[in-house]
Amino acid sequence: MARRKKVYEGKAKILYEGPEPGTLIQYFKDDSAPTAAEPKPAAVDGKGVLNNRLSEFFMSGLNAIGVPTHFIRRVNMREQMVRMAEIIPLEVVVRNFAAGELSARLGIPEGMALPRPIVEYYYKDDRLNSPMVAEEHIVAFGWANQQDLDDMVALALRVNDFMSGVMLGVGVRLADFRLEMGRIWEGDFMRLIVADEITPDSCRLWDLRAMTEREGQPAADAVPLADVYTELARRLGVLPSNVTHTTKPTLIN
Repeated sequence: MARRKKVYEGKAKILYEGPEPGTLIQYFKDDSAPTAAEPKPAAVDGKGVLNNRLSEFFMSGLNAIGVPTHFIRRVNMREQMVRMAEIIPLEVVVRNFAAGELSARLGIPEGMALPRPIVEYYYKDDRLNSPMVAEEHIVAFGWANQQDLDDMVALALRVNDFMSGVMLGVGVRLADFRLEMGRIWEGDFMRLIVADEITPDSCRLWDLRAMTEREGQPAADAVPLADVYTELARRLGVLPSNVTHTTKPTLIN
């Protein structure tokens, strides 16, 4: 790994030059993403191995149903080969239930089902704490054009349908999640693809099996999925045989 050229290093991943033109090797670290409560990333033993498997599972599933992603194949326990893409500097957030920032911003009770999935955009800049932006800002500053935005919404909602169904099938509610998207060129044509990763780091997950019941109905305040990386990998059938421990990270807001 030391002989490969590093292209980029983030909070949870490192990108290296790939073995083929137009490819990269994405390496998953054990570091957890910083939060307001814990601004310095902490290592979560085995997290990179599990996130590699989980992102492979979700990206492969999306590719299989015709949603284009950057994922090509898993290389080893911590690495996967991906397509090189021009990353759009936006986080696309899809919300199915009120939680976190949305509840605080609008005073909506935590756990309330939204009338329909809500798509929001956040400008990716750690110095600014990734502020929420409107479509007008995105087009005005040239981060994406209107056709890009229409395509991003369509992709995000297809990912949401797929992810919500998969999660529900293993007793997990997908409250919200974030995506990154990129542009690739195929001949003279540009297309948008889902990039980065899809892991518990980018999702808010509630454990339906642990919800209490009130008069036979699930409680509105579903609880976070405990031991999220290991438990989700186990329920989805992608837990590596050599992972025998569980961890209890803080889920994203």
